[in-house]
Formats: sequence, C-alpha cells, structure tokens
Amino acid sequence: MNIPEDAVLLRIFIGESDRWQHQPLYEALVVAARQAHLAGATVLRGPMGFGKSSRIHTAKLLQLSTDLPLVIEMVDSGEKINAFLPTLDRMIGGGLVTLEKVKVLKYRSNNDP
Repeated sequence: MNIPEDAVLLRIFIGESDRWQHQPLYEALVVAARQAHLAGATVLRGPMGFGKSSRIHTAKLLQLSTDLPLVIEMVDSGEKINAFLPTLDRMIGGGLVTLEKVKVLKYRSNNDP
C-alpha cells in the first residue's frame, strides 16, 4: 500500500468507557478503519485529561477513573479519510474530532527493502 507524501491525520478524542454496539468504541473504530483500508490507526491512552464537561479523568490511585482519555490517530490520503468520515459520524456520540494536513516521510514495514 502506498500513501501519498501529502496526507491527512484524523485525530479522535474519546473516553475509554465509550461504546459502540456492545464493544469498546476505540476497538470498533480501529476495525472500521481497517475495513476501510486506511493506511494506519493507533490508539493512545492518556493518564489525565478533560473535555467539554470539564470533568477531570485521571489514572491517579486516589482518584481512579474507569474513563481515561483516549486518542485514536488515523493517517491516509485526504480522499480516503474524507470517505471514512460518514462512518465515524455514525459511530461517535460525543468527543472531539480533528483533521490536519501532514507530510509522510516514511511508510513501510521492517520487511520492505
């Protein structure tokens, strides 16, 4: 799979407890991205954060949260990311979604020459 040098980064900010059809939303989003043949997706778990509600979510022992912040990043061409947005819109209830233009410097596996 080739990804153009000029690409788009889709960044999705959700909570760890968010669900889609009885499964974690972050898992459903990564599976949907894979089915859409996007170049890649990564889920990042944050130790602390807050969103629109201004409620702080933290991993500190005294304030143990079961809803830590998650960021899902997906990268591909603008056309493929834009084609994925309706799927994303159907799946996400609350959260923040951003897009930004990026330059891809390298995209290959360890097995590529």
